[in-house]
Amino acid sequence: MNLLLIGLTIGVLGKLLLGIAVLRVHLGILHEHEIDNVVLRSIKKEQTFTLVGLALIVLGYVLEMFFYTGTLSFLCSGTECLIEVAAPAVQ
Repeated sequence: MNLLLIGLTIGVLGKLLLGIAVLRVHLGILHEHEIDNVVLRSIKKEQTFTLVGLALIVLGYVLEMFFYTGTLSFLCSGTECLIEVAAPAVQ
């Protein structure tokens, strides 16, 4: 794995950690009973946007890995991965 892929991976992990932290804060606020319904609805919307954002970050990461490596070899195991990785070199 080269430096670019390591950097992309670390960046995605950082973004995911931030998203998880936001979700945890929202869950903590939702358990407060002194907040009115308008704020609670707003927080639930923000949670939905955060979950969609996290899914898009993961999807983007998979697409970037496919773009830079030419294969999704990080998702498979066994001899079929060896064939996928070795096949472009043979051509």
